[in-house]
Amino acid sequence: MRKRVVITGMGCITPVGNNVKDTWDALLAGKSGAGLITQFDASNHKTKFAAEVKGFDGVAVFGVKEARKLDRFTQLGLAAAHEALEQSGLKIDESNRDRVGIFIGSGIGGINIIVEQYELMKQRGPDRVSPFLIPMMIPDSAAGNLAIRIGARGPNMSMATACATGTNALGEAAETIRRGAADVMIAGASEAAINSLAFAGMNSMTALSTRNDDYLHASRPFDKNRDGFMMGEGAGIMILESLEHAQARGANIICEFTGYGTSDDAHHISAPADNGAGAALSMQWALENANFKPTDIQYINAHGTSTQLNDKSETAAIKTVFGEQAYNIPISSTKSMTGHLLGASGAVEAIVGAMTILHGVVPATINYETPDPECDLDYVPNQPRNVKVDAIMSNSFGFGGHNATLILSRYQ
Repeated sequence: MRKRVVITGMGCITPVGNNVKDTWDALLAGKSGAGLITQFDASNHKTKFAAEVKGFDGVAVFGVKEARKLDRFTQLGLAAAHEALEQSGLKIDESNRDRVGIFIGSGIGGINIIVEQYELMKQRGPDRVSPFLIPMMIPDSAAGNLAIRIGARGPNMSMATACATGTNALGEAAETIRRGAADVMIAGASEAAINSLAFAGMNSMTALSTRNDDYLHASRPFDKNRDGFMMGEGAGIMILESLEHAQARGANIICEFTGYGTSDDAHHISAPADNGAGAALSMQWALENANFKPTDIQYINAHGTSTQLNDKSETAAIKTVFGEQAYNIPISSTKSMTGHLLGASGAVEAIVGAMTILHGVVPATINYETPDPECDLDYVPNQPRNVKVDAIMSNSFGFGGHNATLILSRYQ
């Protein structure tokens, strides 16, 4: 008998809210996180807008001394983890610290500090490079720093599967508990890559929307006139526990982590397979892992990036897995509001899925105006919908062909 895994705490920082409640309220209101870029001069870039986190001050949160040692992605991850831990009521001490682990991933890691310090080296020489460069840039910085702060000595790692990172981190954390290697896992992902170099690279591969004159409506998943994704930043963290551990400490259980599947397209480094074969495998395996039938899923939070290839491929994959039932399932992409948080997207969207179960409301896909004949499912266009939801599926797909799917369900 494998251990049951439950969620007891959640925390996030997103372009539409700096905690779970504000993010959820903004999503139900159909609020876009889009805006003109403030973190660098984008005047000579093809894309001049992004979904930035707003009103987050690392110095105010961590103090001047600590903030200067932490890249922005680490700061966002630590702040989200603090919210999740506070909600969970989990206390970590000598009695349990060896059984508390941390999996916090990042698709890119500390790219901001890399760019900053490279410019400094060019201008002032290698001796002026910060001694904090290496510990700030490595993708495991959030996981390592959190362990130090809270004293957790259980399994600890960062993973990078591009835009599937957050979902893979949560799934592997659940499997760690199931195999008995930990009682509690603090898991999710964080990303902060809004800088000139990242945008230049994304624009060069024509991944980003260039709808500069109408950026509030630029992210339009599944719409026929979509022209690329809107880059965002943020972090999402969940507290996962074995059911026995959560019950023993009287924790409030938000929902159950029921299923997880992961695969690879083995097709192309950045483009998904047209038929969504790899994504379909990920979804099928998540259903099998949960011991669920397709009819057990009442909502799918789609990867839904607003790119031509991804949205068409994901639609095909959903049809492969769900058959005719695919037309009866509400599907939405909250990236239409948050933008694409890259590695952090799956973790934030898992939180959205949990909130959907708790509140019985499915967030909309905003900016959906023109149906695409190749994307012909129910994408919950423009208005949220009241739906009794007992189980959700959340998809994440990333460069490298990485696919990850999780299933959350109402705790029984």
